[in-house]
Amino acid sequence: MKARFCCAAGFPACLLWAGVACAQQAAPSAPPASEPPVVLPEVVVESTRASALQGRAQDMDQSRDDFLLPKLGATAYSMDRQAIDALPQGNSTPLDKVLLQAPGVSYDSAVSNPDFHVRNEYANVQYRLNGILLPEGVSGLGPILEVGFIGNLNLLVGALPAQYGLRTAGVVDITTRDGYEPGGTASVEGGSLATFSPAFDYGSTKGDSQYFVTGRYFQSNEGLENPMPAASPVHDQTTQGKFFGYGTTFLGDARRLTYMAGASYGRFQIPNTGGQSPLGDFVGPAPDSSSLNENEYDSFVFGLVALQSKGDNYDTQFSVFTRYTAAHFVPDINGDLAFNDVASNVSRRSWLTGTQFDGAYRVSDIHTLRAGFGITAERTRVDDNATLLPLDANGDPLPVPINVDDRNSRLGWNLGAYVQDEWKISRTVTLNTGLRFDYLDQFVVANQFSPRVAVIYKPVESTTIHAGYARYFTPPMQAQATPANLALFNNTAQQPVIAGDDPARPERSHYFDVGVDQKFLPGLTAGLDVYFKRATDQLDDGQFGQAIVLTQFNYAQGYSEGAEFKVNYENGGFRTYANFSVSRTKVKTVNSNQFLFTDPVEFAYLQTNYHYTDDSQIGSGSAGASYRFDRTLLSLNGIYGSGLRSGFANLDHVAPYVQLNLAIARDFNLLANDKPFTARLSVVNLLDKTYLLRSGDGIGEFAPQYGPRRGVFLTLSHPI
Repeated sequence: MKARFCCAAGFPACLLWAGVACAQQAAPSAPPASEPPVVLPEVVVESTRASALQGRAQDMDQSRDDFLLPKLGATAYSMDRQAIDALPQGNSTPLDKVLLQAPGVSYDSAVSNPDFHVRNEYANVQYRLNGILLPEGVSGLGPILEVGFIGNLNLLVGALPAQYGLRTAGVVDITTRDGYEPGGTASVEGGSLATFSPAFDYGSTKGDSQYFVTGRYFQSNEGLENPMPAASPVHDQTTQGKFFGYGTTFLGDARRLTYMAGASYGRFQIPNTGGQSPLGDFVGPAPDSSSLNENEYDSFVFGLVALQSKGDNYDTQFSVFTRYTAAHFVPDINGDLAFNDVASNVSRRSWLTGTQFDGAYRVSDIHTLRAGFGITAERTRVDDNATLLPLDANGDPLPVPINVDDRNSRLGWNLGAYVQDEWKISRTVTLNTGLRFDYLDQFVVANQFSPRVAVIYKPVESTTIHAGYARYFTPPMQAQATPANLALFNNTAQQPVIAGDDPARPERSHYFDVGVDQKFLPGLTAGLDVYFKRATDQLDDGQFGQAIVLTQFNYAQGYSEGAEFKVNYENGGFRTYANFSVSRTKVKTVNSNQFLFTDPVEFAYLQTNYHYTDDSQIGSGSAGASYRFDRTLLSLNGIYGSGLRSGFANLDHVAPYVQLNLAIARDFNLLANDKPFTARLSVVNLLDKTYLLRSGDGIGEFAPQYGPRRGVFLTLSHPI
């Protein structure tokens, strides 16, 4: 929008207001006849609707984050758009690898779903887009969200406020990008292992509305971690596509309507391990284990609409959302029969619809009340069509396979509601108390009242100390907790060795967290956090069998304890960070889905002895630095892990590892007046270290997985 203002000589005052108005405050007086009129230069003030809307959007975002859904008492680690772009692979970095930069987050293989663990938890992570819950999927492979739409990312852990329920090990709280001048970016990445990945993003403003869309296609010859230490995996191609669209329309100055939609699709070949010997039970030509043809197909689609309202003393946000997700594992029937005596064709599908409301009301200068609720209805359909060998009277496999079809469909409900009060006791002390109620009607029916309390103390502006307690209620993932009809598998190669098929139950836990954040210098911050968790019916999951799907079960008792240290420094174009975590998670007594375990000796040990979970490792850390000068960016980061568990009852662990990544990026112009191209050369696993993520012999593990070997990638991007 452009407005022009001219003030002639003799005007005693000329008021320009917001770039659009000029007010004359006095009538002009006639200039002396002997003097020519004075003509002042024309003043041009330009303002775009996009920048005006951006200010309103930022104001609404700030109000939602600080007033409607504050993070009181939680431990937060934040990454903005610039921090993501400064990573070695920049905007091409998968979301799970972005999260590895946060303290307490450790790397795992894609089969673990997700590809990372927060404070040694099996998964138990929720995603929120602009404060709205995005329900999880059905244990597909790889991340379902692309980083291109992220404006800011917070990872919340610890003693969470009462508005956060269900998945509570970590909350990936994403604020979408907004406030766009017309334009975007197109890019293409290529490199090692036949990697090819074009991507785009584009945003614009029209009237009182803004929108942003982003998409990415990805293909590679390494979709999953290699089960062998070789540089190139066998049978590991993947093709993936991701799309995200965001729009917002302001309905006056104090309300906005937000609408989002996204989709993800992935096809994965399951990598092979050469040199294996068939069991010899299935009659037929002996196949080569490196020529098996197992595949998995995953899809995820979601949409949501939210209305946010902001008043002088209140904020509300009401949303409705829906999502569909599916995972389909397709076996190599003859090959799997030869090597496993079973070939399982597993399909998991889930349709979920829900609504969420959050409200906040400022009662006085010292009290703010908050309340909200969430309801979801989920229909799951799980099919296990198994081709397997029957057993004879002596318990020996017969060579002629039979077919068993185990199907289960269920409509489940999750209901949650909370109230909480933020009390500013003094200028330096804030007390946040809350009570949450959750109700589950799934394969089991359960409920729980969960108190939450946190104290935040700021003795000086540069120091924040928090201490909190939270009672948690974590339901099992419905598609992963579907019970099996064990009678169908009697007298077959899949007949359970361990009796027991108690249903998976919700985990109940007490969580304590204390931490301090300190600003030392401008741009330099550090933090220390310690925590302890005591759980009953602690949830865990694993891959039990050749199908790349996860199944959940419970341990009767469990506990976690640990500490995290973080430091960040930013000055101009220089950024650096480092963190390190130590943690221990132990459990005992399997008390649901006992049939998943096949070693009676190991099972007996698990029932009476505390042992590490397979997702646990003692130490993990990450560090990185980037420097942008003129038109060049240098970036280096690395991750460390002391090794996930392995061996009998997870009593051992794989070797520690370090992975370094490096990149250099440069802006350049092909034409003098053209927008600049950006070329980025990145190297993953710079030192080409060979390291083992999973040994394949821990609890709930089926095959080993190695970290990536050295990969070199070139990305070209250009504004559009």
